[in-house]
Order: sequence, then structure tokens, then C-alpha cells
Amino acid sequence: MSLNICFYEDGNYRNFFPLTQLRPVYTLRSGIVPLFKRALRYFENAEITLSCRDQVSPLVAADWRDFPVNIVKRNDSGLLLLNGRIRDYGNLPELVADAKISTIFKSREETVAVYLIADYVKAIPAVATASEYANRVKQGGNSISSLATSATLYSYCWEIMADIESEIEADFRRLVPGLPGGQNVVVHNGVDWVNKDDAYLSSDVEILPQVVIDSSNGPVFIDRNTRIESHVALHGPVYIGPNSVVVAGKIGASSIGHTCRVGGEVEHSVFHSYVNKYHAGFIGHSYVGSWVNFGAMTTNSDLKNNYSSVRVELNGEQLDTGSNKVGSFIGDHTKFGIGTLLNTGINIGVCCNIFGGTLVTDREVAPFSWGSTGNYTRYDFDKAVETARMVALRRSCELPDAEVNLLRTVFEQQASDAGVLTF
Repeated sequence: MSLNICFYEDGNYRNFFPLTQLRPVYTLRSGIVPLFKRALRYFENAEITLSCRDQVSPLVAADWRDFPVNIVKRNDSGLLLLNGRIRDYGNLPELVADAKISTIFKSREETVAVYLIADYVKAIPAVATASEYANRVKQGGNSISSLATSATLYSYCWEIMADIESEIEADFRRLVPGLPGGQNVVVHNGVDWVNKDDAYLSSDVEILPQVVIDSSNGPVFIDRNTRIESHVALHGPVYIGPNSVVVAGKIGASSIGHTCRVGGEVEHSVFHSYVNKYHAGFIGHSYVGSWVNFGAMTTNSDLKNNYSSVRVELNGEQLDTGSNKVGSFIGDHTKFGIGTLLNTGINIGVCCNIFGGTLVTDREVAPFSWGSTGNYTRYDFDKAVETARMVALRRSCELPDAEVNLLRTVFEQQASDAGVLTF
């Protein structure tokens, strides 16, 4: 029987704001697949369940219909509760395979995973929540052992971005051998390839003349129903998600999600989904949430003039990233007017509307901010949602009620930790 894996959130989800205000950290992406799907590299055919905060669970259930959310079905193979912040699996797969008793696996005093054998949880109902399993662990006291693992956890969002190149490469090597050749692919004359063998085109892809696809430093994966227009250069490793359009510009070492429109220059960044960056401007070393719109010439800095380590403000705390290349962290539904310039290492909350054609010098911008540096007002909630609905309709989508409700909790500062697990 396949191993049962339940990904869970711990209290450090806040370290990934603003991206985790509307989603669990394990649904973020560094390569081609979301973080939780990396588990299939190490636990083949695992049955995956998602556990998350109660307030985000309706939206997670709508977005990830193939995976049970906040419901765990007990089976005879036991249960692996896996911290959603897992970065490097290290020797964890081998330790789990060899485990004969229930075990908590730790790295640097943090819990990476908890493996519960079938006998340990047989008193738990056949269908239960992850919290019931966590309570069983707490009640068990010293009856569950603890073991060190070489697996590691992400602590902050900039660490996810640091893995873009290696994770696109790893996902490409795992996924592509099992994929069929793309059907209805149109590659016009005048496309230049470098190391074409490391490029994969899915079905219904069209690539226009005067495009350069360079896989010499990493693979390029272009997903289904995607159009690459003229005067585009893709420098791998790069992932372009389904239903996206890439217009004139350069994309390098980046993971672009589904239904995005991307132009200008994008480097070492993740665009989640439904991102509109259609015009010139530079975005580098950044993580961009869903439904973000960049006005023409919007540009961010990802390097200080003195080349020193970038400091980020997160939840009001100043943090040294330890890296001299850090750009922007941008929450869902945020919009930028033309000519907006973003300071190095800026953190911008959900549903902001920033304009004025000036340098935004803030380190952290609160959710639902309207205006620019030194002149912010509170974005009216109903107007923000009205705009979000209109933008969704432009992509033939409807803004889910679950997302509106979640946005309201952010607006009213009523976010709850209910559903978070600790071990």
C-alpha cells in the first residue's frame, strides 16, 4: 500500500508573507511543480493529503481538487506528517523506509516530519483531521522517539527563489521522460535553438519567428496552449506555464505560472498565476503572487549600489537575507501604475494599488494600501474586490467567494492560526 503523506502548516507560515496570506507555503513554487509535489520524487505513488489553516482551507480545496484538504483517511501503511516548508529531503526517505516505530524527525531543533506507524494511530477514526493525529502525538509523550535528519526546511521566501535553477532542472529531469511529445505544435521558421535537446514543448504551443530558446545553461519547459511571440529570448532554466503568452523580451532562470502575460525582462523570479507584465520593465529575484498587474516600465531593484547584503522588513522586523540579490515579494491582486520603481528587497501586501511614477522607498507596504510612499490611504475593501472581479472576468474567471472571504480576514486583520500544527 502506498505511503500516506499529509503536508501541514506550522506557525512559521508568517515568514512567507505576503505570499502565504492566501495560501499554504507548500503550494508555492520554485521549479515546475508546487513544493508539495516534490515528495513524489522520493515517495513514488504516495497518497497526498493537504492540511492547512481553517481560514484558507476553502480556497485550497477549490484550487487543489485532486487532493483531500483537512481530511486524512487512515490506511495500513501509517502516516507521514510532512512539514510544508521542507526544502531538501536529505536522508528522510531512507529513515522513513527503515522506521519500525513512530518517530519525530528533526533538523536544527525544528520538526521536519512525523512518521506514525499504523498501530500507533489505530484508535483514531478512519477519517480524521491532521489535528487529531497531532493530538495523538502530544498525548503519546515519550512513547514516540526523536531522530535527527539531514533534511532541511525553508525559513523565508528568498530561499525559495534561491532554488529556482536547481528545482526547474530537477523537475524537468523527472517529468519530461514520462511525457508524450507535444501535439499541434507550431514552430515557425526563424526560431533559433541552443541545445535544443534540453527543451520540451507541450501540446498546442506556437513559437513565432525571431525567437531564441537557449537551453545551454538549463532546460526550457514550455507548457500547453502557450504562445511565444517574436523577439523573445528564453534562457534556461525556464518554465512557462500553460495558457500563457510571452511577448518581446528576455526571461532567464524563472518559473512563470499558468495564464500569465509576460514581456520586458524577467530574471530569477517566480510568477504565481494570472500575472500581467505585458510591457517593458525589469523584475528580478522576486516572487509575484497571483493576479498582479505591472504597469508599463514598472521596474524593481534586486541589487544595492554597494553590493552589500539586502535587508528585508517582514512583519515589522528587519532581517538580513544574507544575499546581495533580493528583489520584491508581491501579494496577490496588487496593481502598479506606469513607471513605478520598487526599492531593493521590498515586501508588498495583497490588494495594494501603487502608482505615481516614483521610487517606492518603503521596505514593507501593508495590505490594501492605496497610493505611494508617504501618501498611502486605506484601499476601500468593496472597491478592491470589485476591481479583482473585473480583472478575473477579463481572463474568463470568476473570483471565488472563498477568496473574497479570505481577503476580508486580511483586510480586517482577523487572520487565525486555527489549523496550524506544532510538534
